[in-house]
Amino acid sequence: VQLQASGGGLVQAGGSRKLSCRAPRMILSEYNAHILGWYRQAPGKQRELVATIAPRGTATYAEAVKDRFTISRETTRRAVHLQMNSLDPEDTGVYYCYVKDSRTAREYWGQGTQVTVSS
Repeated sequence: VQLQASGGGLVQAGGSRKLSCRAPRMILSEYNAHILGWYRQAPGKQRELVATIAPRGTATYAEAVKDRFTISRETTRRAVHLQMNSLDPEDTGVYYCYVKDSRTAREYWGQGTQVTVSS
């Protein structure tokens, strides 16, 4: 599964940014069987879960981003989005999208997109 992430960049604290990740070659039945999500890795820290969304739309969030970030699926484009609001410098890091086959638990990772929040 090939994943194409986009949307990273530099943003001021308090601002917003939307990340997107597409799996253009994934057929619909495969897309609907995958959990989609975002992880991030800050400098000097381990990669951590940000949010996931199940095939039927149930979303889970890390405590640090709850009420600020929203994850969503876009079936027609085989995409997953992460709307990030009220950004804080602590949100700086490389954001990775990932998909996990709910049938086999196999995971696939995107290349990462850098988000830098300036104070």
